[in-house]
Amino acid sequence: MAQKKQEEDPGPSVKDPEVYEALRDDGASKEKAARIANAAANSSRSEVGERGGEAGSYEDRTVEDLRKRAAELDIEGRSSMTKGELIDALRNH
Repeated sequence: MAQKKQEEDPGPSVKDPEVYEALRDDGASKEKAARIANAAANSSRSEVGERGGEAGSYEDRTVEDLRKRAAELDIEGRSSMTKGELIDALRNH
């Protein structure tokens, strides 16, 4: 019987591993997935889902806006990245 690939244990700091793994599978960074999973564990999943959603997608932003966000996150090499590379770096930071 084939088994699903064994997921890495996110560690004891992640309070809701199920939410964490779902977010990681959707492409969220480890930091973002842990932050959301812990917020969901501290309140309710539906309440956390109602928050946020204000920022819009990276595809709708200009390269300048993406570089500013990358600078806030101290992503190296951002000045020479294309829009697609910036989006990938921001999503996988």
